[in-house]
Order: sequence, then C-alpha cells, then structure tokens
Amino acid sequence: MASGDFIDSPGNSLAMPKVNVLTMFRLGLFQMGLGMMSILTLGVLNRVMIQEIAIPATLVGAVLAIQLFVSPSRVWFGQMSDAKPIWGYHRTAYVWVGAAIFAVAAFLSVQVLWQLNNVVRSAGGWVWTTQTIGWTAVLALVFALYGLAICASGTAFAALLVDVSEENNRSKVVGVVWSMLMVGIIVGAIISSSLLKQLTTQASIETLQALVNRLFMVVPAIVFGLGIVATFGVEKKYSQYSTRSTLVNREDSITLGNAWRILTASPQTGLFFTFLVVLTLSLFMQDPILEPYAGQVFGMPLAESTKLNIFYGFGILIAYGTAGFFIVPRLGKQRTARLGCILVALCAILLSLSGFSANPALLKLSLLLFGLATGIITTAAITLMLDLTAAETAGTFIGAWGLAQSMARGVAVVAGGSILDVGRKLLPNLVLAYGLVFALEAAGMFLAIWFLNRVNVREFQTNAKQAIASILESELD
Repeated sequence: MASGDFIDSPGNSLAMPKVNVLTMFRLGLFQMGLGMMSILTLGVLNRVMIQEIAIPATLVGAVLAIQLFVSPSRVWFGQMSDAKPIWGYHRTAYVWVGAAIFAVAAFLSVQVLWQLNNVVRSAGGWVWTTQTIGWTAVLALVFALYGLAICASGTAFAALLVDVSEENNRSKVVGVVWSMLMVGIIVGAIISSSLLKQLTTQASIETLQALVNRLFMVVPAIVFGLGIVATFGVEKKYSQYSTRSTLVNREDSITLGNAWRILTASPQTGLFFTFLVVLTLSLFMQDPILEPYAGQVFGMPLAESTKLNIFYGFGILIAYGTAGFFIVPRLGKQRTARLGCILVALCAILLSLSGFSANPALLKLSLLLFGLATGIITTAAITLMLDLTAAETAGTFIGAWGLAQSMARGVAVVAGGSILDVGRKLLPNLVLAYGLVFALEAAGMFLAIWFLNRVNVREFQTNAKQAIASILESELD
C-alpha cells in the first residue's frame, strides 16, 4: 500500500501507521527548539538582568514568570485545537503560528530590556521611577505575548503526541521527544556560550548589547525552522484523533463547558493536578538563581555560567532515554516517579553543599546528578500525564496539565528570586542564602510523593468514560 493510502484514509484505524523511532526524533526537534529558547530566557536574560543591569532578583523573577502565569490560556488553546481545526489541522497549525509569534516576541523582549537599561544607567542604579515602571510593564507585556505563543504551540504539540501514540509505546515517545528537549538545552547553551565568548566581567554594556542582540536573532530563527520540520506531515499521516474520539464528528459538542465536565469528572484529576504543581514548584525553584549562584559564589563569568546548562542537560538526556526505554517499563510509572522525587531531593541538598567549597567542578558534578534525577522524574510524570488524558478532549486535558506545570513554574521562578532576597537579608552569607532555596526544593519533593501515592489511573479512566457517555446522551436528548 502506498503512503498516500495512509494519508487519504484517516477514518480507518488499521490503516494508520505507528510512529517509528525516526519520526519520534523528528517530533523531538520542536522540543529541542523549546529547550534552546529556555536558555535565552532563564539562562541569559536572568543573568543579564540581575548581575549586569542590577535589577532586583524578585522583580526579575516576577517579570520572567509572566510567560508562565498566562498558562490558564492553555486550557482554552487545548479546547480550541480539539474543536476548531486551522487549515484542516487540529494541532499542526497551532504549533506553527505559536512558534512564529514566540520567536518574534523573544527578540522584542531584548530590545525593551535595553531601553530599561538606559533608564537604570541614567539614574545611576535601580530606582523606582515612572520610566522604570513603564519599561518594566512593557517588558512584562512582551513576556506575556511570548508566554501565550508558547501555550498555544506547546499545548497543541503535546496533544499531538497523545494522538499519535499508544499506551504501550508512550514512554518511548516521551523518552525520545523530551530527550530532544535536553539536546536543545545543551545546543542552546553551546550556541549562547559561543556567541557570548567575547564577553568578560569587564565588558562594556555596548558590547553586551551587540552580542545578546545577535544571539536573540539567530536562535529564535533556528527554533521556528525546527518547529516546521518537526511537525510537517505528521498529523495527517499518524494522528488517530479522528478514530479515537466519539465526539470528533460532532465538533460543536466539544464546547469548553463540555470539555470542563469531562476534565472535572474524576477526583483523580485534582490529585494529579496538585502533584504536578508541587513537583514543578520544587523542581524549578533554582531556575532563576542558578547562573547568579555560579557568578556570585563560584566567580564564574557569564559565558562559563551559561555552560552549566550543558552538564544539567546532559544528565537529563541520559536519564530520558534510560527511563523511557528501561526504567519505566520495568518499575512502572508511579514507582519510577517516587524514585525520581527522592533522587531530586538528595541532589538539591548536594547543590547547596557544593557552595561551601566554591569549587566549580563540584558544582558541575552536582548539576549532572541533578539532571539525571530530573530526567527520571520527568519521564515518569509526563508518561503518567499522557495516560491521564481522555482522547475526546486531549487538547483540553493537556492544557490543564500544562496549566499546572506552567503556573507552578511561574511561582517557582518568583519564589526562587524572592527566597534568595530574603536569605540575603536574614542569613550571614550568600552560600546559606542560596542554600535556603535548594533546601526548600528538597522538602517539596517529599510532599509531591504524598500526593503521587493517591493517584489512580484506572479510576480516572472510568470516570472520564462515564462523563463522555453522559455528554453524548444529553446531546441526543
């Protein structure tokens, strides 16, 4: 049978080919792009804003978190991708349009940042004035636009993974695709470090501006291209959305209200949502303070601190492949998730202790181990997340899980900067101030385990099926 027969016969589930490993890696190019973008915002901009421009860390965390606090839109974007195809596609068009917008918004954010820097320099340091408040508000709006675009493209992409995968190969899809996310972090760190290698701790702001501008032109353009290549033709050939959904031919019935009824039908939804919130909050509290930690405690320059993401990303990359293909299939998703939580807690404590030595080699080793632990817990949690998704409203469910993760990550970014500021005031040295952040991360992991132990996938699936049947019956009435 020719490949065209597969494409032209989406209604026949037997005609649908299964995604192979090569297609999984191609899909992973989109995640690779998101990894590269994360380096720009949480690996470069946060360092520039806190150390080079001397903006208060709490304010930096709040501004960077705006992109995450718009995540309630994920539920709406997910429901839209379920019910309102664009150009005949439920997922692909949302991915492409979102990628185009966040690429442009990333470049705009840097241009606004330089305007804010000019105001700060003219005032001789950070002070609250009409101009600083105004430019900070504009920067926040740009990050909000960036976040909305990430929500639209990321939610549709994750829903596409549900559409093209089966329960028995889902951990492999997650392992490969999220491995590419870490490849993106490593590649982004290498590109960023290469483009910023001319910087020294004494470099002028003009040199910094020129190099960062170039970085924010090159990387977003590459990322947009990766998004196109990753998803081109995949939905048409591999998506089983039309064969799985009992509502797909009645798209008017996939209203936001009906989607919400299915979403809230099971108490398991709330339990897993809370688990994701606590897990994500605990996992990413160190994001906004890691590079400053390297600069202020270990004396590392900007280009060198950016390279730390290579060690972290390499650890996660190893763990994704190992967990997706070997650990999760053998231990199960929930047992693997519990193991990952414990390992992350231990590694967070090790990160804290490394500051007392001020030895960059120990910091790099700690980040490598932290990456391994993060990869294990992330693979298990994402695989479990995709299982806790109803086919009829896959986009809406993915939006809800994305909402939990994004809101928690936004709170984590703000909390990381705020806790650091509090630690600086209350504790006698910087090592203890940064260590306070890592200690709270470790404590949060044990709380996440408590919620995880109460999650029941089978109960969720039963409740979701009953809710869908109820909606169909009410539509017939």
